[in-house]
Amino acid sequence: MKIIDRTKAAAREIKEELKKSAKIPQSSPSKGDLNLVTSTGSTLLDLAISGNRVHGGGLPSGILIEIYGPSGRGKTAILAEIMGGIQAREGEVMFLDPEARLDKEYAHIYGVAIDKSNYKMLDTVQEVFDFIENWSPKSKDKNVSHAIGVDSLAALSTDLELSDSGDTMGMKRAKEFSQGLRKICRLIKKNNWLLPCTNQIRQGMYGETTPGGKSVEFYSSLRIRVGSPKSNKFIIKKEKMKYEDERQVDVNQVDGIRSVCKITKNIIDSPHREADIYIMFGYGIDDIRGNLQYIKDMTGKTRYNCITKEYQSMERAIDYIEENNLESELKELTINVWEQVQDVLKTKRKPKRR
Repeated sequence: MKIIDRTKAAAREIKEELKKSAKIPQSSPSKGDLNLVTSTGSTLLDLAISGNRVHGGGLPSGILIEIYGPSGRGKTAILAEIMGGIQAREGEVMFLDPEARLDKEYAHIYGVAIDKSNYKMLDTVQEVFDFIENWSPKSKDKNVSHAIGVDSLAALSTDLELSDSGDTMGMKRAKEFSQGLRKICRLIKKNNWLLPCTNQIRQGMYGETTPGGKSVEFYSSLRIRVGSPKSNKFIIKKEKMKYEDERQVDVNQVDGIRSVCKITKNIIDSPHREADIYIMFGYGIDDIRGNLQYIKDMTGKTRYNCITKEYQSMERAIDYIEENNLESELKELTINVWEQVQDVLKTKRKPKRR
């Protein structure tokens, strides 16, 4: 009976909230500012996000991004790459960590400098929204993006959930997300901030869902589902160990993972695109590896194109690119190949008659 009473009470609260929100101007998800673009760390993912809108693609400032999927597929890696990219361009970042599992060593891999001034462990949905409302970066340079990263939305609780009565139906959390995002999305659009958030998935009665209700899905300008490929999930390093008596032993270990990023919502560019990303342990997103593989696949060649040379081995190709500082040339070649593919796939039809 207590659960039924709480459910009825929560339903009444939501009904009253809907009446109030009907009087408040509703903000649509922002398309962002493409004059200030931040990379995800992957050229292919950048292109999938906004490659038809801006050369090279990337994340426009002024938007909410939801990066969701099963655990262990690279959601936090993408978030950290975004934050590292902001800091590299002299922007300010704030990392909100409800899961309390980010460490300085992990952040350092992605070029993110974490200290007490830009790291907070908050517990509830309301605490996160209150913090964002009161955040004020020191830099007022309008040519620089700032970002607040949340890892993850699924770990946030409500005051009701932390109390003895609990929030077993999750209605209070959904209501607080709806109330908070309505205000916060206008704020980040006005200030040209990025708000990338990770989220987990739940298997419900009607399929896959994400914590936080429909409001996170609605207010997000971009939703990226990070999942496992059907095959070749792991990047395995193989070497030969040589001994003094000329014995050789084959040794190998998992050195990284391959994940598939699906753009499930995109109001910046065309949705439902996919991009493979390669995440190497102790290194981060391997953009060189991803670009080499993409060019090889799209050109139908049997060797990896290293601009001035070709290699059969991926590892030797990566070494050659790095030793000769050809990362920028490889990225530009990847963009050119991607644009050629898009041109071939472009719908060529005459305008519809009205």
